[in-house]
Amino acid sequence: MSLREYLSHKEYHCIKLKKIATNHFEIKVKINGKKGKFILDTGASNSCVGFDEIEKFNLTTEESDHKAAGAGEGEIDTQISKKNKITIGNFKLKKVTLVLLDLSHINNALAKQDAKPINGIIGADILEKGKAVIDYDKKKLYLLNKNK
Repeated sequence: MSLREYLSHKEYHCIKLKKIATNHFEIKVKINGKKGKFILDTGASNSCVGFDEIEKFNLTTEESDHKAAGAGEGEIDTQISKKNKITIGNFKLKKVTLVLLDLSHINNALAKQDAKPINGIIGADILEKGKAVIDYDKKKLYLLNKNK
Protein backbone atom coordinates (compact mmCIF):
# COMPACT_ATOMS: atom_id res chain seq x y z
CA MET A 1 0.00 0.00 0.00
CA SER A 2 1.39 3.41 -0.98
CA LEU A 3 1.52 6.39 1.36
CA ARG A 4 -1.17 8.10 -0.74
CA GLU A 5 -3.48 5.08 -0.51
CA TYR A 6 -2.91 4.77 3.23
CA LEU A 7 -3.57 8.45 3.95
CA SER A 8 -6.56 8.52 1.59
CA HIS A 9 -8.01 5.62 3.57
CA LYS A 10 -7.52 7.75 6.72
CA GLU A 11 -9.45 10.58 4.95
CA TYR A 12 -6.51 12.92 4.42
CA HIS A 13 -6.71 15.48 1.62
CA CYS A 14 -3.87 15.47 -0.93
CA ILE A 15 -2.50 18.84 -2.05
CA LYS A 16 0.05 19.33 -4.84
CA LEU A 17 3.25 21.13 -3.95
CA LYS A 18 5.22 23.08 -6.53
CA LYS A 19 8.98 23.36 -6.04
CA ILE A 20 10.18 26.86 -6.96
CA ALA A 21 13.64 28.18 -7.88
CA THR A 22 14.60 28.69 -4.22
CA ASN A 23 13.86 25.00 -3.39
CA HIS A 24 10.81 26.04 -1.35
CA PHE A 25 7.43 24.45 -1.89
CA GLU A 26 4.69 26.78 -3.10
CA ILE A 27 1.03 26.01 -2.50
CA LYS A 28 -2.23 27.61 -3.52
CA VAL A 29 -4.29 28.81 -0.57
CA LYS A 30 -7.60 30.60 -0.21
CA ILE A 31 -8.03 33.03 2.65
CA ASN A 32 -11.57 34.26 3.17
CA GLY A 33 -12.39 32.99 -0.33
CA LYS A 34 -9.54 34.83 -2.10
CA LYS A 35 -6.75 32.90 -3.86
CA GLY A 36 -3.07 33.39 -3.14
CA LYS A 37 0.37 31.81 -3.47
CA PHE A 38 2.12 30.79 -0.29
CA ILE A 39 5.38 29.15 0.69
CA LEU A 40 5.16 26.09 2.90
CA ASP A 41 7.55 26.65 5.82
CA THR A 42 7.70 23.96 8.49
CA GLY A 43 10.10 26.16 10.49
CA ALA A 44 7.69 29.10 10.72
CA SER A 45 5.73 28.86 13.95
CA ASN A 46 2.85 30.96 12.60
CA SER A 47 1.25 31.39 9.21
CA CYS A 48 1.82 34.88 7.85
CA VAL A 49 0.44 37.27 5.27
CA GLY A 50 2.11 40.41 3.95
CA PHE A 51 0.86 43.82 5.10
CA ASP A 52 0.14 44.67 1.48
CA GLU A 53 -2.37 41.79 1.25
CA ILE A 54 -4.83 43.07 3.90
CA GLU A 55 -7.43 44.27 1.37
CA LYS A 56 -6.95 41.36 -1.03
CA PHE A 57 -7.81 38.79 1.67
CA ASN A 58 -10.36 40.98 3.45
CA LEU A 59 -8.45 40.84 6.74
CA THR A 60 -9.49 42.63 9.91
CA THR A 61 -6.31 43.58 11.75
CA GLU A 62 -5.29 44.46 15.28
CA GLU A 63 -2.10 45.91 16.66
CA SER A 64 0.27 43.37 18.14
CA ASP A 65 3.10 43.70 20.64
CA HIS A 66 4.56 40.49 19.20
CA LYS A 67 7.77 40.88 17.22
CA ALA A 68 8.52 38.35 14.51
CA ALA A 69 11.99 36.90 14.07
CA GLY A 70 13.29 34.93 11.14
CA ALA A 71 16.54 33.69 9.71
CA GLY A 72 17.70 37.29 9.21
CA GLU A 73 18.76 39.79 11.80
CA GLY A 74 16.46 41.90 13.92
CA GLU A 75 12.84 41.88 14.93
CA ILE A 76 9.93 42.65 12.64
CA ASP A 77 6.78 44.59 13.60
CA THR A 78 3.56 42.62 13.23
CA GLN A 79 -0.20 42.87 13.36
CA ILE A 80 -2.67 40.01 13.76
CA SER A 81 -5.88 39.06 12.04
CA LYS A 82 -8.28 36.66 13.75
CA LYS A 83 -11.24 34.53 12.61
CA ASN A 84 -10.09 33.86 9.06
CA LYS A 85 -11.17 30.98 6.83
CA ILE A 86 -8.36 29.00 5.21
CA THR A 87 -8.81 26.53 2.36
CA ILE A 88 -5.94 24.46 0.98
CA GLY A 89 -7.25 22.06 -1.64
CA ASN A 90 -10.20 20.36 0.10
CA PHE A 91 -8.78 21.05 3.57
CA LYS A 92 -10.62 23.80 5.46
CA LEU A 93 -10.09 25.63 8.73
CA LYS A 94 -12.17 28.34 10.37
CA LYS A 95 -11.21 30.91 13.00
CA VAL A 96 -7.55 30.98 11.98
CA THR A 97 -5.31 33.71 13.39
CA LEU A 98 -2.74 35.04 10.94
CA VAL A 99 0.31 37.17 11.61
CA LEU A 100 0.75 40.15 9.28
CA LEU A 101 4.21 41.43 8.53
CA ASP A 102 6.34 43.01 5.83
CA LEU A 103 7.27 40.25 3.38
CA SER A 104 9.12 42.55 0.95
CA HIS A 105 12.51 41.12 2.00
CA ILE A 106 11.29 37.62 1.16
CA ASN A 107 9.78 38.67 -2.15
CA ASN A 108 12.97 40.58 -3.03
CA ALA A 109 15.03 37.44 -2.34
CA LEU A 110 12.62 35.38 -4.47
CA ALA A 111 12.89 37.88 -7.34
CA LYS A 112 16.70 37.61 -7.30
CA GLN A 113 16.30 33.89 -8.01
CA ASP A 114 13.66 34.40 -10.72
CA ALA A 115 10.84 33.18 -8.47
CA LYS A 116 7.46 34.92 -8.41
CA PRO A 117 6.33 36.85 -5.32
CA ILE A 118 4.23 35.19 -2.63
CA ASN A 119 1.29 36.43 -0.62
CA GLY A 120 2.33 34.70 2.57
CA ILE A 121 3.66 31.68 4.44
CA ILE A 122 1.87 28.59 5.69
CA GLY A 123 3.57 27.63 8.93
CA ALA A 124 3.56 24.97 11.62
CA ASP A 125 0.33 26.24 13.22
CA ILE A 126 -1.81 25.17 10.25
CA LEU A 127 0.32 22.11 9.52
CA GLU A 128 -0.16 20.92 13.10
CA LYS A 129 -3.93 21.51 13.02
CA GLY A 130 -4.09 19.47 9.81
CA LYS A 131 -1.86 16.67 11.16
CA ALA A 132 0.31 17.29 8.11
CA VAL A 133 2.28 14.65 6.29
CA ILE A 134 4.70 15.84 3.60
CA ASP A 135 5.84 13.48 0.85
CA TYR A 136 8.93 15.26 -0.45
CA ASP A 137 9.57 12.70 -3.18
CA LYS A 138 6.08 12.97 -4.72
CA LYS A 139 5.71 16.71 -3.86
CA LYS A 140 2.46 16.20 -1.96
CA LEU A 141 1.08 17.63 1.26
CA TYR A 142 -1.57 15.65 3.12
CA LEU A 143 -3.91 17.37 5.59
CA LEU A 144 -6.72 15.98 7.72
CA ASN A 145 -9.80 18.04 8.59
CA LYS A 146 -10.59 18.04 12.32
CA ASN A 147 -14.16 16.96 11.74
CA LYS A 148 -13.01 13.65 10.25
